[in-house]
Amino acid sequence: MSAFEDNSGKINSSAFKEILLPYNGYPRNEVLVGPKYGVDTSVIDLGNGLGMAVSSDPLSLIPSLGLKESAWLSVHLLANDMATTGFAPMYAQFVLNLPTSLSQQAFQEYWQHIHTFCEQIGVHITGGHTGQIKGQNSTISGGGTMFLTAPLDKIINSHQAQPGDLIVVTKETALNSSSILAMSFPETVENKLGKEVYQTACENFYRTSSLPDALAAVEVLEPNTELKAMHDVTEGGVVGAICEMAAASGCGFILHNDKLPVGEAPYRITRLFEIDHRYCIGAGSMIMAVKKGKEQALVNHLESKSIPASIVGEMTEAQQGFRMIENDEEKIISFDGNDPYWGAFFKALKNGWK
Repeated sequence: MSAFEDNSGKINSSAFKEILLPYNGYPRNEVLVGPKYGVDTSVIDLGNGLGMAVSSDPLSLIPSLGLKESAWLSVHLLANDMATTGFAPMYAQFVLNLPTSLSQQAFQEYWQHIHTFCEQIGVHITGGHTGQIKGQNSTISGGGTMFLTAPLDKIINSHQAQPGDLIVVTKETALNSSSILAMSFPETVENKLGKEVYQTACENFYRTSSLPDALAAVEVLEPNTELKAMHDVTEGGVVGAICEMAAASGCGFILHNDKLPVGEAPYRITRLFEIDHRYCIGAGSMIMAVKKGKEQALVNHLESKSIPASIVGEMTEAQQGFRMIENDEEKIISFDGNDPYWGAFFKALKNGWK
C-alpha cells in the first residue's frame, strides 16, 4: 500500500499529480527540472554553462538495525538519488527530528557515522536543524538534501530515456529490503532459511550504494547521448523504478522477466515474507537507459569493476504501454507506487517475529 491508503510508504503517482504537482510556488525560469513523478533530482541553471542538481530524502533511524546501519542508509539513499546525474554529491543539509528516547551518547555515535559516510564520498555537511520531538517514534528521523554542481550539458536525468534505448539493471532485485528484513528479524530468517542466507543478506546491506555504478557508467558512455537516463531503485523495486523512468520519459517498455537479476538470498527472504522481489525496495541497484549498440560496452565495463549488470528490456513508444514477458506470455504491467515491503515489515512485527 502507499501513503493515505494505509498511512505508510511513499505517496503514489495519482496523489502526487493531483495534490503536489500543480502547486510549486513562484515560477522561475532557471529551474530546468522541477518536481516530476519518477525524477530523482531537480536541476537549476546557474549560468555560464553550470548547473546545480538537488535531491531530498528521508533520514533513517531504525533501532532494530543499529546506529551505524541507520546512518549508512541516511547518507547513501540520498547519494543514490544524486548519482543518477552521473556525478557525486558535494554538499548536504540534514534536518533531524529525534525521538526523546534517544540519548545524547547514542546521537553522538549516530552523527559521527553520518560524518564518516559523508566524508568517504566527498560530501561537506553545510548545515540543517536538530532537535528532539515528543511522540516521535518513527524510523524516519527527519530529512536531508544533497547538492552538486556540474557542467549543465553533462547532467543526466531520469526523464530523458527514448524509445529504442535498452534497459540495464545493476546488481539484483530487492537488495535493500531483503537485507533490512533479515537484519530486523534475524532469528526468524536464520531459523527458517539458514545461517548462510542470513549472513549473505547482512553482507548485501553494504552493497546498497549505487554511486559507484553511476560513476562507472559515465566513464565509458557519453552522458545524454549514449547514457540517456538513470534512476535508482527505491520503493516499488526494480520493476517499479523502470515504470517510473518510462512514465517520466513518456515511453513504454518491454521487459523479460527471466532476465531480471535475482539473488538467491533476496529471493528466498522475500518469499518468506510473502512479497514479490521485483517490486520491493531495492536501493543499491541502478536502472540505466542506454543507446542501442552501447549496452554491452557498459555491461563489460561495470563487470570489470565487480558490478553485476543485466540487459533486461527495451524502451518503446508510449502507446505500446508497460509490458513484461513472463513464462512466454506477454502481460501488461500496472504500477502506482505501492511497495509490499512496508506491509510485510509491520505484519512481521505484529506477529512477533524476532
